[in-house]
Amino acid sequence: MLRRNPTGHMPIISETAFIDPTAIICGKVIVEDNAFFTLRRVCSNTCYWAMNEQGEMDVIVIKRDTNIQDGVVIHSKAGAAVTIGERSSIAHRSIIHGPCKVDDDVFIGFNSVVFNAVIGKGCVIRHNCVVDGLDLPESFHVPPMTNIGAGFDLNSISKVPPEYSAFSESVVSANHELVQGYRRIANEL
Repeated sequence: MLRRNPTGHMPIISETAFIDPTAIICGKVIVEDNAFFTLRRVCSNTCYWAMNEQGEMDVIVIKRDTNIQDGVVIHSKAGAAVTIGERSSIAHRSIIHGPCKVDDDVFIGFNSVVFNAVIGKGCVIRHNCVVDGLDLPESFHVPPMTNIGAGFDLNSISKVPPEYSAFSESVVSANHELVQGYRRIANEL
């Protein structure tokens, strides 16, 4: 379901994206080609006061070939834009809260929270992690149940092992096929 926010902004959705009818996308949100959304809620600036210093609404951008899975919440507030890069996967029940930038080819595992951070290209954040207020350089692997915040020593975590990069790529590939399949049967449902 696409909804206007109180300031009148409507989502802009590519014709090649697939948005499940149970998903809610509200406000100033841009969804690019071949993005895939299952049951979830994506809200941008749901209150009138959520504006940047210039009085403009900040935007949530979901780039091409990215999948947003069941129960994910992506939210921004005043001065807190969110960008999810190309070919990235945001797994079940994760929360991405602006200000936040997730670069290309990133995997964020289920139940993870990312807030006030830049996640570098090719990072893998496993399940039940929190990244709050600390940027991750390119290709970092965050082990399950790791909390990363101010003062965390990034030298204590390693680069992404090849098997996790391959897994991330397989998730993107599978979801790209799902976009095509769901679009094909959309009129049958």
